[in-house]
Amino acid sequence: MNTEQLLLATLTSGTMYALIALGLNLVYGTTRLLNIAHGELVMLGGYVAYLGFVFAGLNPLVSVVLAAALGALAGRVLYGGLLRSLLEKYPTVEQLEANSLLIFFGFSIVVQGLSAWAFSPTAKAYPYLGDVVHIGHAVMTLNRLVATVIGMLCCLGIWLFLWRHPIGLAMRGLIDQRQAARVVGVNIDRVQSMSLMLGFATAGVAGVLISMVEQITPYMGGPLLIGAFVVAIMGGLGRIGGGIVAAFVLSAVETFGVALTSSSFRSILLYGLFVAILLLRPKGLFGRSVAAR
Repeated sequence: MNTEQLLLATLTSGTMYALIALGLNLVYGTTRLLNIAHGELVMLGGYVAYLGFVFAGLNPLVSVVLAAALGALAGRVLYGGLLRSLLEKYPTVEQLEANSLLIFFGFSIVVQGLSAWAFSPTAKAYPYLGDVVHIGHAVMTLNRLVATVIGMLCCLGIWLFLWRHPIGLAMRGLIDQRQAARVVGVNIDRVQSMSLMLGFATAGVAGVLISMVEQITPYMGGPLLIGAFVVAIMGGLGRIGGGIVAAFVLSAVETFGVALTSSSFRSILLYGLFVAILLLRPKGLFGRSVAAR
């Protein structure tokens, strides 16, 4: 067993898990909306890169910026057109979670159907940076290395934004103490809109990075969403830092567990760890009670 190779694999998959779960966690933490269509946003980001590469010769690194911009725009339109009124209409967490679950479920089904109709259900891929590089005693394709580095930089950038920028600090305040944030003058509506834009943008970026190394299909969002929810719940729903740490914990268990057993044990390891965390730490490894609306 090549430990260095497994560590690289852990780093790559953990970065993707962290980036996808980060957007999901950010939206839930600030709005209490359960976006179960998050996987479809990732899928659409993948198709932005694929279509740009195939039809316009667009470098996927440029598509990262394009997918982020389109994701942010979609988040802003969706918030202004639908979600703002939903947040105003249902003041309690329970009502918001239940109704947002139904809305985003319908949204995911529509996006899946339209994507399958527009792009066909056949898996798509494009050749990009397929050269092999050696890192110590391990090997890695250049596209996977680039995707990992960009994903880590995105996670670091969002982390710094949340801990340094005034809007990021307001988002953290909204996650931790909603009523206190309102009392001290935080513009709740603006922060919710910005968090939705940032969450959707990170999903688009994750989709582009995944498309660099894997095939994409209209139905890839489901497994990605499940992985993101496992990470988010492990780290504590709404806990941004906890989710990032949980992503790498899950990735390490999955990668090393499969190497020591077999690929057929992947789901057992994934969901076994998830169930164990729920039994031992119901609010996640780093979770605590979220503030009421």
